[in-house]
Amino acid sequence: MKLLFLSAMFLFANMLFAQETKSENDTLTKKVTVLEEVSINNQKKFIKVESGKTSVAIKDNPMLSTGNAYDAVKKLPGVIAAPTGGLSLNGKGVAIYIDGSPSTLSGSDLENYLSSLPASAIEKAELIYNPGAAYDANASGSIINIVTSSKRLKGVNASFNFNYNFNKYQKPSPQILLNGKEKNLSWQTMLGYNYIDREQKSINGQTFTSFNPDKYINQEKLTVSTNRNLYFRLGTNYKLTKKSNLLFNYNSNFGNDRDVFNAKTSGSEILDYLNTGTNKTKSNNHEISLQYKTKLDTIGRTLDIVAFTNVFNRNPNSKTNASENNVSSYNNFKNDFGLLNYYLKYDFAFPFEKIKMSINTGGKFNTLKVNNLGNYNFNSPTTEIIDFDYKETNLAFYAEARKKIKKFNFTAGLRYEDFKVDRTGVVNSISTDINFKNKNLFPNISALYEINDNVNVSTSYSRKISQPSYGVLDPNGSNFDQYNSSSGNLLLNPSFFDNYEFKITAMQFVQLGANYTVAKDQNLFIFNAEPGELVSTQTFQQFDRFKTMSVYANFPIPLDYFFKGKEEFKKRMNNIDKMNYIFLNINYIKNLTEGYNFSFTPKPIWNYAAQAQIMLPWDLKSSMTYFILPAGGVWEIYKITKPIQQLDISLNKDFMNKKLKLGVHLFDVFNQNEINALVSSTNLETKFFEKNDSRNFRISLTYNFGNLKLEKDNTEIEIEKAKSGGGLVK
Repeated sequence: MKLLFLSAMFLFANMLFAQETKSENDTLTKKVTVLEEVSINNQKKFIKVESGKTSVAIKDNPMLSTGNAYDAVKKLPGVIAAPTGGLSLNGKGVAIYIDGSPSTLSGSDLENYLSSLPASAIEKAELIYNPGAAYDANASGSIINIVTSSKRLKGVNASFNFNYNFNKYQKPSPQILLNGKEKNLSWQTMLGYNYIDREQKSINGQTFTSFNPDKYINQEKLTVSTNRNLYFRLGTNYKLTKKSNLLFNYNSNFGNDRDVFNAKTSGSEILDYLNTGTNKTKSNNHEISLQYKTKLDTIGRTLDIVAFTNVFNRNPNSKTNASENNVSSYNNFKNDFGLLNYYLKYDFAFPFEKIKMSINTGGKFNTLKVNNLGNYNFNSPTTEIIDFDYKETNLAFYAEARKKIKKFNFTAGLRYEDFKVDRTGVVNSISTDINFKNKNLFPNISALYEINDNVNVSTSYSRKISQPSYGVLDPNGSNFDQYNSSSGNLLLNPSFFDNYEFKITAMQFVQLGANYTVAKDQNLFIFNAEPGELVSTQTFQQFDRFKTMSVYANFPIPLDYFFKGKEEFKKRMNNIDKMNYIFLNINYIKNLTEGYNFSFTPKPIWNYAAQAQIMLPWDLKSSMTYFILPAGGVWEIYKITKPIQQLDISLNKDFMNKKLKLGVHLFDVFNQNEINALVSSTNLETKFFEKNDSRNFRISLTYNFGNLKLEKDNTEIEIEKAKSGGGLVK
């Protein structure tokens, strides 16, 4: 990862230089002071660590920007892709925001959306570890805010990007980006297409313990997927006055996917059960947002109003043929899924510079409607109908105050949330209605102590809620046959979280921290089986209390100092593009599930990740990333039985005064990224294996047309929340 390590390298250098004589130290101190001045003024910040969040540049990082948004997010410091799907940040659940607005998609819909969004369209990703009252309470523990490109250049400019991925399958992804600025209007438009072929192998070895003796089945499945999507993004920023902006964004995505699978089931008292089929899905997603930003006066009071709507439709159509003991059967289904979301929110910021205090307040109204009508025909002319309806209404208000007292910064906030959730599931005219009404207060408090200009110590507490998403509630499933099925759970309750965090931040990119989360009524994915039945069901189950303890550390290693010597190290500190470094991230995560009996001893998870930049001859730049999650630990309720690891290597070179950029990339060099886990549940023990074709090659090309020099654009009005430790809005 391309990071700014300059300040930290001064720290390493000073520690090492301290062993020299006093006169030498005096001279070096003067030199370092000069270098520090240059680095702060002239260098880009590819990573910026604050008390409440960490910002990581994506677009300018060749290791991240050539893929899609989902791949880029998985490589961010502290982010772990769970073995059973989903993301976590330093051991806590994550809510995904796009340009400051929470995404309404969930589960595979959200993953597919992020996979269709090119990483080259992302300016940066903000990792918000313990969000305060200004953010939605429905965020469980942490937030990843994906900020799309917003820079505007004078005149009309263009960028053409082409990524060609290949292994045994071909995966081209062309894209063109146009942007410009004329007088008070800035605009940007992006058009692209992805064509991706890939395969996935999975094996479930399952033991059914309700029988005497135990019975088992073994299920093997190979799925070859073709994902095609066309996307279009348009953004404008009109400067109404010197103090106000009007921003408009429209994003659309059209998908046409196909899955072809071949499965085999065998085991106790089962003749080989063969299962083949095709699943075709068409989808479209439309997002429209209108934002008004203004400065109310000269002392920094601001108003931010956002109106947003999202329309999403998905229509899977599956046809399956099966054979057992020379007896044929079939399973056909078709779903009609629709989502409509709209919300309106406002934020006020009131700074009081004389008393070093600021107050933020605001509110939001949101409505989300989901309908999924499934028609299933299992070896019979009779059609089974599953109708799922979901409606969520959310009204919220918040107030948050920040106060600076000498070296202390304090934040205290309170958010009021009024949730009304109606769920209806209809299976063959039998209706189940569940209604939830939640009116709750969600406090947050934090304190930050500035040890010096470069080192801060902070601690925080927040209370959050997580409404079960439509993806975990929907009784419609995508996998029905005689021996396994998948469906949501209509009976799930909202989960409540108490989040505690302690953190030390140094040099804007060194972190050492710990967080502790207590979740009530946590919803987890699990394999279940009814007593006396040889059928495995994939669903979600409520756990009364689920505790997570996480400790993490992020820090750089300046390779140039050790391998090039002090003099060369000092020279290279003036140019980050010429430096050699490694950035390390270490996570320790321990889960405790109360009231759940494991067939194994729960042990903590360790996760290690490293990103490196190595300069090669002929101005070649090599970027490498590696992560490993060792075997033996327990993730939530799943024991990892084999290490999960991946090594990626990237070579990049610029031509024609940086107008042309070429890259050659190899992902999962040793083809070791696979999931092997043991899941124990009621009446069932599952040995789970999943392997995607993660090893592939990529050739990337970017060519920029027009003016490459950024014209200073004063259309951006900063209404950023102050860092969580407190202080004034900056």
